[in-house]
Amino acid sequence: VDLASPEEMEEEIPVVICAAAGRMGAAVAAISSIYSNTEANVLFYIIGLKTTIPHIRKWIENSKLKEIKFKVVEFNPMVLKGKIRQDASRPELLQPLNFVRFYLPLLIQKHEKVIYLDDDVIVQGDIQELYDTKLAPGHAAAFSDDCDLPSTHEMVRSVGMQNTYMGFLDYRKQAIRDLGISPSTCSFNPGVIVGNMTEWKHQRITKQLEKWMQRNVEENLYSSTLGGGVATSPMLIVFHGKYSSINPMWHIRHLGWSPDARYSEQFLQEAKLLHWNGRYKPWDYPSVHTDLWENWFVPDPSGKFKLTRPDS
Repeated sequence: VDLASPEEMEEEIPVVICAAAGRMGAAVAAISSIYSNTEANVLFYIIGLKTTIPHIRKWIENSKLKEIKFKVVEFNPMVLKGKIRQDASRPELLQPLNFVRFYLPLLIQKHEKVIYLDDDVIVQGDIQELYDTKLAPGHAAAFSDDCDLPSTHEMVRSVGMQNTYMGFLDYRKQAIRDLGISPSTCSFNPGVIVGNMTEWKHQRITKQLEKWMQRNVEENLYSSTLGGGVATSPMLIVFHGKYSSINPMWHIRHLGWSPDARYSEQFLQEAKLLHWNGRYKPWDYPSVHTDLWENWFVPDPSGKFKLTRPDS
């Protein structure tokens, strides 16, 4: 007798993570942390460029991660042609994979609800909880607000982070002023997204995002900003006033903002998800709270990817 009818099979939770050249150890640590902290039926969509895919596949298949359920999907950077203004100050933000989150429905077929995570995160909670985030009717996505960061405000203020639209959009430009969005509006961080693909397609979110990328190439509406706004700014415009909230403990960020900005250990223990956004990444040196990250890192069996440490 087949005991589990299809209805009783636990729902599959699709989690999208990019594996970029030079930082694949990040994707591996993120995947390992998610897999180790849940009983849920997670399907990892690992998005890469043609050149990087063989490496990440080998890494997974020849390490303790071989137990995970995963699909490798190739992202074709040609879709971005003419949509990205070259920004010399932080070329790493123009990595094609930074824009994967704009194209979720094209990469993920049969799932209605999808989680997208930046590669520089560690999940300490049960991913099922994040997946259960309620999206209000008519909302294509949920994000974590930049104004509701718990207990981090002291740190946030001390290192000059942007938490309003003014930090991402150039309000001297007419096209931005015409949006009628107050510059002091609270921004959100698209490094953790719970998305509803039905709504996303229905509202043609991808098309809208592309329109703002295109306009930025022509009018330079945001790429000169400090915030690494290339992937964030179009989302701030398109999702303004039309997104649901993720529990702030599911997106504790700015761990990579400065090599000496530290959180209290106790606070970090309680956090469900840690995000090293900023320049100081935990696989590099200098960086903070690297022990929490390295705990989940799985060494590269091919030896190509190495951690940068003060003694290496």
